[in-house]
Amino acid sequence: MKVTVSGATGRIGRHVVAALKARGDEVTALSRDPDKAGEMLGVEAHAWDLKNDAVPRPALAGCDAVVHLAGEDVGQRWSKQVKAEIIDSREKGTRNMVHSIFDTKPRPRTLVCASASGYYGGERGDEIIDELAAPGADWLADVCARWERQIETAKIGIRTVIVRTGLVLDADGGALAKMLPPFKAGLGGPIGSGKQYMPWIHLDDLVGMYLAALDNDQFAGPINASAPEPVTNKQFAKALGRAINRPAVAPVPGFTIKVMYGEMAQIVLGGVRMVPGRVAELGYEFKHPDLDAALRDTLD
Repeated sequence: MKVTVSGATGRIGRHVVAALKARGDEVTALSRDPDKAGEMLGVEAHAWDLKNDAVPRPALAGCDAVVHLAGEDVGQRWSKQVKAEIIDSREKGTRNMVHSIFDTKPRPRTLVCASASGYYGGERGDEIIDELAAPGADWLADVCARWERQIETAKIGIRTVIVRTGLVLDADGGALAKMLPPFKAGLGGPIGSGKQYMPWIHLDDLVGMYLAALDNDQFAGPINASAPEPVTNKQFAKALGRAINRPAVAPVPGFTIKVMYGEMAQIVLGGVRMVPGRVAELGYEFKHPDLDAALRDTLD
């Protein structure tokens, strides 16, 4: 299979590319710095300014599928400028990707695009959320909904899959990497009330879902990329403490998080009890369904 990957040098993209190469697929990367991407990943790479340009025609020529991961990092303080960049990189970037796919002859057969558990909002309490649930009402939910509307425009002509991702267990980046220093210092614990849910997924399973979405034509529309059993923030903190043999009882007040992160604190203080209903129906077998075992594997 020939696959074009945007955001290929990002935290998830690097692992998706490596998995595709390992099984013998031909990969083309899209990056703002193609020389760096080509050297880092060992693949053909093309320059792409996702907000302003169409995808270069050679990057899609003869392509069977596209994995679209590019977008501004949400995990930073949300200034007015940063919020605009978060929206534009997803809305304009995905629009440019879809238009480029439709201008390609023959077209790629499949588009697998990232989204986030933030689609469902952060104030759903104990409600069990599968792919049929309505979107949330906060700012991040609106961003995800606008993002997904651009993806949906492609489904008339090709198979599209939207991967709504929870917290990815990765010791080298993302939320878990930021949690580790205070936990290792014995200062970790639940945040805010600790009752908010944290849909989580091991990096291996997230990559596995992307590959399954490429291979299985039954994958279509949104899929929730999270482990079968979401946990509360308090439960996650205790599990992380067990994984590194440190106490995890020092609560972090919600107001402290708000001072540190501003509006972006809603990601940490809110949460959703998201479950992978669709992938369960399609028979995806999780490599790491248990949180304790998943954390041990991640942190080994």
